[in-house]
Amino acid sequence: MNRFWNLPLRTKVTSVYIFANFLILLVNIFLIIGINNMSREIELVYQDNRQLNELSEALDKVQESMTSYLNSKTSDSLEEYYKSDQAFDSMVQELNDSITDRTFDRMEHNIKNMAQGYLDTVRQTIEAKRGRNVEKYRVRYEKASQEYNYISSYITALNQVQFKNNSENYNEMADKFRSFEKISIVVVFFVIAGNVLVIIMLVKSIMKPLGKLADAAEQVAEGNLDAGQVEAEYKDEVGVVTDAFNKMIVSIRDYIEKLRQSMEAERTLKEKELTMEAHLKDAQLKYLQAQINPHFLFNTLNAGAQLAMMEGADKTYKYVQTVADFFRYNVKKQDKPVSIRDEVSLVDNYIQILNVRFSGDIKYEKNVDESLLSTQMPAMILQPIVENCVNHGIREMGDQGIITLKVFRQDNEVCISVKDNGKGMDEATIENIMNGTLSVDRQKSDSNGIGMDNVIARVRIFTDDEDSIKIISEGEAKGTEIVIYLPLETA
Repeated sequence: MNRFWNLPLRTKVTSVYIFANFLILLVNIFLIIGINNMSREIELVYQDNRQLNELSEALDKVQESMTSYLNSKTSDSLEEYYKSDQAFDSMVQELNDSITDRTFDRMEHNIKNMAQGYLDTVRQTIEAKRGRNVEKYRVRYEKASQEYNYISSYITALNQVQFKNNSENYNEMADKFRSFEKISIVVVFFVIAGNVLVIIMLVKSIMKPLGKLADAAEQVAEGNLDAGQVEAEYKDEVGVVTDAFNKMIVSIRDYIEKLRQSMEAERTLKEKELTMEAHLKDAQLKYLQAQINPHFLFNTLNAGAQLAMMEGADKTYKYVQTVADFFRYNVKKQDKPVSIRDEVSLVDNYIQILNVRFSGDIKYEKNVDESLLSTQMPAMILQPIVENCVNHGIREMGDQGIITLKVFRQDNEVCISVKDNGKGMDEATIENIMNGTLSVDRQKSDSNGIGMDNVIARVRIFTDDEDSIKIISEGEAKGTEIVIYLPLETA
């Protein structure tokens, strides 16, 4: 049954139409055959009476033609006699000759015998007339007349008996015909009811899923995309449309979810950009606050370097030039990423300045993979880290302090390591610094004003990874290492 309901709508409608009309055709054929059979039987009811009437009429013609010939003795009357004799004889031969228990069969048998005797007498009468034997044909004529009257009476009696019997049969067949009419009406009613029921089922199978689909579409039109999936009961055109509607709802949900995620990602990116910009502005502001007219200072240092060179003070010239380069980097616009090469050069200048300041007490080691120096990173990251290593790690160690800078590759990341052999940190201090609750350089008047919290925040925003910067220390007097992990694709 499900196989039928899964057929296309056109096939189902056509099949129901053909089935209904075929069933009605079969019923009509059945009724027509039944009516024809009963009509044929009704026509045969009085056939015996018609045959007896025809036989009686033929008998009358034989008697009339014989009498006419006896009176006129013409060839026409004789020819008329022969025709009526032949016709009557043919009808007599068709009568039943068997003897049965039925009264009608016995009477028909008697009529046949008497008719044959009557014909013989009539023929003898005609022969006697033609032979001019007056006495003989008169006797034969009287006998023939007596037999005629007797046969005619007998046929009339048989006809009455047969008519009575046929009337009873007719009434019985009429009752059957009326019963057949009632049965036909009932059959037609059930056929029509069955067709209506099939049509109702077909319409229901079409309209029910369409109703569900319309309800779901109305809910979607009202903005309820969480409406349940419409179940496709059958695989016809309505089922195909229902499946397409379900897929459309899923696609809309996915699209809205992707749009929401995209907007969320865009919002997060915007927040990060604003945070990054805030940190950069904060760093720039603190640099401006920490510097006394950096442009004036930068120009003054350049003038001092030119004077030292003119006086032949090469060391003073180199020192002043290094300080000038350091401040030149600081006065640049720092709102865009820079290369590791720029940051390493700034550290080199910063170490040279410190060694002049502290009489070369700071030892500086560098192990850099030149192929990685084009990798991009935020500006002003390495110098504040080195400054913290000096101020809080090795400042009190004299010439025993060592700063080590490494740039190397690890898997798909570029690693920058700044390490000192100073007094180190405990786990609590490391955790506070990483969480931003403690900045170790806030109370140093000679700091450039950029704290580790700013450095850590900007590295995390740049890489979008909380683990992109780590502080490693094995404890007191064990030194501290700060490692930055940059994605290799930023090269």
